[in-house]
Amino acid sequence: MPTVGVDKEDLYKALGRSYTTEEFDELCFEFGIELDEDTSQGELPIVNGVQERAQLKIEIPANRYDMLCFEGIARALNIFLGREKLPAYTLTKPEKMIQFVVKPETAQIRQYISCAVLRGITFTPRRYESFIGLQDKLHNNLCRNRTLVSMGTHDLDTIEGPFTYEAVTPTDISFVPLNQTKQMNGEELMQFYDGDKHLGRFLHIIRDSPVYPVVYDAKRRVCSLPPIINSEHSKITLDTKNVLIEVTATDKTKVEIVVNQLVAMFSEYCSEPFTIEPVEIVSPHNGESRITPDISMRETTAEVSYINGCCGFKQTPEELCALLARMSLVAKVNAKDSNLLDVSIPCTRPDILHQCDIMEDAGIAYGFNNLDRTFPGKSGTIGDPFLLNKVSDIVRREVAMTGWSEVLPLILCSHDENFKFLRRKDDGNTAVKLANPKTLEYQVVRTSLLPGMLKTIRENRKHSLPVKIFEVSDVAFKDESLERKSFNQRHWAAVFVGKTSGFETVHGLLDRVMKMLRINWIKESDTGVPGYFIKEANDDTFFPGRAADIFFRLRTDPSKTVKIGSFGILHPEVLEHFEIPGVVGSALEVNIEPFL
Repeated sequence: MPTVGVDKEDLYKALGRSYTTEEFDELCFEFGIELDEDTSQGELPIVNGVQERAQLKIEIPANRYDMLCFEGIARALNIFLGREKLPAYTLTKPEKMIQFVVKPETAQIRQYISCAVLRGITFTPRRYESFIGLQDKLHNNLCRNRTLVSMGTHDLDTIEGPFTYEAVTPTDISFVPLNQTKQMNGEELMQFYDGDKHLGRFLHIIRDSPVYPVVYDAKRRVCSLPPIINSEHSKITLDTKNVLIEVTATDKTKVEIVVNQLVAMFSEYCSEPFTIEPVEIVSPHNGESRITPDISMRETTAEVSYINGCCGFKQTPEELCALLARMSLVAKVNAKDSNLLDVSIPCTRPDILHQCDIMEDAGIAYGFNNLDRTFPGKSGTIGDPFLLNKVSDIVRREVAMTGWSEVLPLILCSHDENFKFLRRKDDGNTAVKLANPKTLEYQVVRTSLLPGMLKTIRENRKHSLPVKIFEVSDVAFKDESLERKSFNQRHWAAVFVGKTSGFETVHGLLDRVMKMLRINWIKESDTGVPGYFIKEANDDTFFPGRAADIFFRLRTDPSKTVKIGSFGILHPEVLEHFEIPGVVGSALEVNIEPFL
């Protein structure tokens, strides 16, 4: 959980009263956060001849992005205490809306962008520090160290629209980076910050790309080089009155969450509090145009009986609405069904995804310590296992009962282990690769269980022969059509190593497990009949002429046949690559997800 330090005096002033450490600790507990430290209880350090102000260090749940700064904590607690109501965030209607033009080349590197403007903002030193601090907290938390999302904030009075968001070759980018005096191009900037403790760890995100993302103003002045650094020309200061916020990302959902958090937290300091000036994002290459940010409320419903049943209290619909109002949610009783609440979720609460989240907020507002203490009811229930895990456990049990030992290697391996050592080629579209691996051993997420198992045998090569091990676990594959660009797949694999190949042992193990799963052996010619069959294969991992592919006709649709795996005698070069000398062996790997 992230820890946020806030000025103790300022927070108590915002809350309308002073608290003892014990009283504030109790308030945090009631709200579901935790007071980690009150620095006033110790000796405050002196920096540059000035004694530091007392701080409260508060642990915030990882999903509460709206509480990662002083403003968010003060606002949430004031609403919880009934001192304030949820602010009404509004978009202004400027005479001429600022426009961002997105070039198609950005799809190669960082395709999404969202923007907003805060007009007439008034910064003080502590407000400015909080503004920068919120960006750092979001970068480290939701933005996954800028790999998913990064933020740029600019003094709008120093630049001119319309702006363009482009992807340009590094040598064609030239500007003075933030807090520097020397103009640099993209390549020089990478070299300059290579050893920087703060920015050096972000360079890998775009360094190897043929193009870098860049934001230009109307005069072709660089505003920022996402996700690395902003321009010195447009930097914000304590005197800045109009702030342009631009957020770039590889994730469409998170880019909107981040821009909403920034404008919601600091729009209260605008000349018209809680007003945000929108920006038009235009993509001429695909004809799209949209207005950002979207600060409208999301509408959902929650059942009164569900909330009361889960929390164990008996609140009326109206009382539940009042409880939810303390948690920054707007609720009212459904006009047609008194058992339903119509709930409006503000843009600051992306953590509300389901009515169970609404139920949790109702419980917090009611006070978990105020719930009646009761014994469980007469009837007991058990959870229903996830079907994939249930099948996995069946496979584990049956294989272990036949005398094989289960192993659990790491899910990361080197690129060579995943491809070259298995005599397989990398097409570039299969493995999920780490952008900045710490060592050569952890470069990719495995696409096969075999590398980890063979490394396990290598480390236990002094063990008496034969060695029979298996694993049932996940592998991962890239898929650009998915939102997350990858997916997991549950595999079962077994490896036999000894003085003989053990081909018949591995084959027998496959037949045994299939029999226990009630999957019948069929012939390839048995069309329309569910079951499995094998067919001779040419797989470089295995010895030529000693390998077979496993095919499965689906129970739900026997007309469909899918390849689920392969087995065979391991090629001598594979054993040599994994430093397992003087033995022969066989291996089996099967995708068990089609069995569901």
